[in-house]
Amino acid sequence: MYKYLFGPVPSRRLGMSLGVDLVPAKVCSLNCVYCEVGKTTKLTTQRMEYIPYNKLVKELTHYFNNYDNPDYITLSGSGEPTLNSRIGEIIRFIKKENPSVPIAILTNSTLLTDQDVRADLMDADLVLPSLDAATGSIFEKINKPAPDLDIHTIIEGLAAFSREFTGKIWLEVFILPGYNDMARELELLKKAIMEIAPDRVQLNTLDRPGTEQDLESAPVAQLRNIIKKWDIDNVEIIAKPRKRKTISSYRPDKETAILETIKRRPCTAQDLSATLGTHINEINKYLDVMEAEKKIKHVFQQRGVFYRIADLQEQG
Repeated sequence: MYKYLFGPVPSRRLGMSLGVDLVPAKVCSLNCVYCEVGKTTKLTTQRMEYIPYNKLVKELTHYFNNYDNPDYITLSGSGEPTLNSRIGEIIRFIKKENPSVPIAILTNSTLLTDQDVRADLMDADLVLPSLDAATGSIFEKINKPAPDLDIHTIIEGLAAFSREFTGKIWLEVFILPGYNDMARELELLKKAIMEIAPDRVQLNTLDRPGTEQDLESAPVAQLRNIIKKWDIDNVEIIAKPRKRKTISSYRPDKETAILETIKRRPCTAQDLSATLGTHINEINKYLDVMEAEKKIKHVFQQRGVFYRIADLQEQG
């Protein structure tokens, strides 16, 4: 029904979250090896009106007039939302038309070096930036940034935003074994976190295949050990994917539709999104749960990551 709104999706961190796509897939300033949306097709730091403001406002107005309020309205989608040069106007429109619903921003933090971007986000309620590296070499390895980005400047931008922003900041750190879990990198990440001083730090790791093969999840024991060594207040591990099923917005009929589709033939997340008319971010939430429950499994093929029904012995 909507082109730029999706969900509400069963978010682990935000409950029932209505997503708002501010850039086309996959316009981003990073090409992270673990990204569940897929490889970046336009690697850029150029801000512009990627999605027409008037079309976004029209869809939001229709949603507000016809549906119950979600727990959050989340500006995120298929790429880096702060690349949209009118994100500040969109936030202000939502605040004016539906002030009772808090606004969350999911960002990779790369554009927070820009004072104009920081100003655009000031009316949001919650910003969830990410930081996966504290050194240039690891930043290049795990995040594959646009050429003009520098991790030290990004950390400075995050710290500046934290000082200026009056809402909440939940900093996400994605731990990927073999990439950023070395002792020196973790110690420098701790130093960066102390400088940024977010309200909460959330450790995350791989739920489903990224853009590269042979990536591994960090065991919960490893994440707990990192928390112990950091000895920083308000650090938590993000809940396992199967817990999404307890969220009220998790729809069994959507899960059934995905299962029925891949019973006929293996599909990529992009295939499922096109076939079911559902945003890829929403599809990925259900795939996470179903793979955690061993109802489906993934296989790498030339065109990407395909999902199929798990064998009976695998489900056992």
